[in-house]
Amino acid sequence: MKKQWPKINKVMKNGKPMVMVDARLGGNGERRYFDTKAEADGFAQTQRVRRQNQGGAAFDDRELAAFGLTIADAIRFTLAHYRRQNSSVAIAEAVEQMIATKRGAGASDGYCRVLRLNLGKVASHFDGQKLTEISTANIESFLAGLAVTGSTRNTFRRDIRTLWSFAEKQGWAKAEVAKNTERAKVIDAPPGILTPEQAAALLTESKDNDLLAFHAIGLFAGLRVAEIKKLDWRDVDLAGEFINVAAAVSKTRSRRLVPIQGNLKAWLAPIAKKSGPVVERELRTRHEGARKRAGIVSWPDNAMRHSFVSYRLASTGNAAQTALESGHDQAVLFAHYREIVKPKAAAQFFALAPAKAGKIISMAA
Repeated sequence: MKKQWPKINKVMKNGKPMVMVDARLGGNGERRYFDTKAEADGFAQTQRVRRQNQGGAAFDDRELAAFGLTIADAIRFTLAHYRRQNSSVAIAEAVEQMIATKRGAGASDGYCRVLRLNLGKVASHFDGQKLTEISTANIESFLAGLAVTGSTRNTFRRDIRTLWSFAEKQGWAKAEVAKNTERAKVIDAPPGILTPEQAAALLTESKDNDLLAFHAIGLFAGLRVAEIKKLDWRDVDLAGEFINVAAAVSKTRSRRLVPIQGNLKAWLAPIAKKSGPVVERELRTRHEGARKRAGIVSWPDNAMRHSFVSYRLASTGNAAQTALESGHDQAVLFAHYREIVKPKAAAQFFALAPAKAGKIISMAA
């Protein structure tokens, strides 16, 4: 039976358990000690390759030299690979640790929910695998199998890159594995918005006060759904005619003041309270009921916010002002909202107000 070379044995050195690699042969070579079996195996493999290539004489490292590398570089690379593989964790564990770290750093609940949803699908796809076992090609295959729009694919890719960047800081994987994936080409399309007629129908079918406040503030102040859900009536200053979106409420963690348009004031005045949550109950079922009764068959993503930004930009013609009020980036406004609607439609939209009979009337311009 052929003896193994180099010899690998578990030994005690200075009272500490270690793994020894004895690569001495014919009076040449060396003996080294390592903390882990993986490191020892890596060194032993480099010695076997060295012996094979030298043919009993010397290393032929010309191919390494062509890349400006030395034998020592090759050994370091191999050992680093084995160390990373040995210390890596399963993808599901990495996701949990990253989200916990994000929460500890002050990330919003909404952001963490999206991370958990998207990366949960990734972890399920690569169930049980360590990060070091997942290649760029594997991630590309996962993204290709999502059967989603290019924009949604890029959102998944963004979150995967975030995970791998976090993993690199922990010494679990290389960030470039995710970074090297291809970004999908996205054809810009204008965001879906509600027509003035649809907005009027939706408000008519908002049968209770917090649902009405939710729809009116979303349509005529442009707050995000998550922001409205966190809003307190103390932040709605009808007399001063502005809504204070506190940093703790804002998605961007930046405080902003949103003007209360005349028609929004008319909607909120009869139902406003001195304090307490603007939305007190779960909205989903009641919102869906109002949407269906209003005859709105398809509800575009972020329909109320997109509607406000589009009509407000058309109404003011001032991108900087609209960006400030909505908490949007000005470049995003020009790229996605400019000239989607005309000033006449904007005037109709911001003229929608309640009537005593319960129907929508148009306020005087």
